Amino acid sequence: MERRTSFLTETRKIPLTLDSMDAYMALFGLNDQNVALVEQECGVAVSLRGSELFLTGEAEDAGLAESVILKLLEMIRRGDLVDRTRIRYAIALAREGDVDRIDEILRSVVAITHRGKQIRCKTLGQQEYVQAIRDHDLTFAVGPAGTGKTYLAMALAVVALKNKEIERIVLTRPAVEAGEKLGFLPGDLQNKVDPYLRPLYDALFEMLGADAYAKYLERGNIEVAPLAYMRGRTLDDSFIILDEAQNTSCEQMKMFLTRMGFGSKMVITGDVTQIDLPSDKPSGLKEALRILDGIDDIAICRLTGADVVRHALVQKIIAAYEQDDKQREKHAAAAAKKPAARKTTVRKKA
Repeated sequence: MERRTSFLTETRKIPLTLDSMDAYMALFGLNDQNVALVEQECGVAVSLRGSELFLTGEAEDAGLAESVILKLLEMIRRGDLVDRTRIRYAIALAREGDVDRIDEILRSVVAITHRGKQIRCKTLGQQEYVQAIRDHDLTFAVGPAGTGKTYLAMALAVVALKNKEIERIVLTRPAVEAGEKLGFLPGDLQNKVDPYLRPLYDALFEMLGADAYAKYLERGNIEVAPLAYMRGRTLDDSFIILDEAQNTSCEQMKMFLTRMGFGSKMVITGDVTQIDLPSDKPSGLKEALRILDGIDDIAICRLTGADVVRHALVQKIIAAYEQDDKQREKHAAAAAKKPAARKTTVRKKA
């Protein structure tokens, strides 16, 4: 983002009353990366003089940066984590006049891992998604990679299991190749599908720890299996998560949805921009969203690039692909409207 300069520049002063060097490090970041991010995103110059922070830029930009830094200082004093992802989101909220809403997210602890780490929502979209799961028996979560769709659902499932609200967690995903072939993988069927289920295993290990996970698995409280294993079953008192649902066929999706039993919750996650099915085979997730939209007691959460909590480049990559898709749709629509060329018939002379 290029800095704008005009005759309407002003300098704002913020007194720093941080009580430790760690607090200063949290605000400024390693090699002043956090301050550099505020400068870049808000279009201001930030400088430290003594115990005061000076923000110089256009009036609107300086005001934006001031509101963000004041909010960051509040978070640091409370002991909340301040990282580049959270700073970017605070800036985005400040632009909408909602910077105080970041406190709504920070107050809510979704779960605690076996190491004592608190799992919290990082965006308002994630918070709405978590609340939807709590309030509904069936929840669809659609959005790009890195929005926490599977991870947050897994966290809520583990909490429900520990609180004895359910008897088991069932995790499944379709074993559909993303360019690779299952037949070339070594081992039997379970060995072949394990790589597709690895993200689910990893999340469970982080939540529970290896020992607790092994005990729950042995008792039958946790089941991780490919979608094909769900046919013919009724899942009562279970928290069921279908991951990568964009790669289900319409028949598979209908089969899965009808597995729900009494006392169960279902969460279905997917990214409709990353479908690995053959081009002539419609996605069961897209069809389900169309057919079930508007039905009471079914929640549909649509996460966006703003909810991505991975590396900042992931947001830019997603935005670039979305822009390319829009351009393709625009060109396709223009080509469809273009009149077909008239054919001319040449008659041969007798």
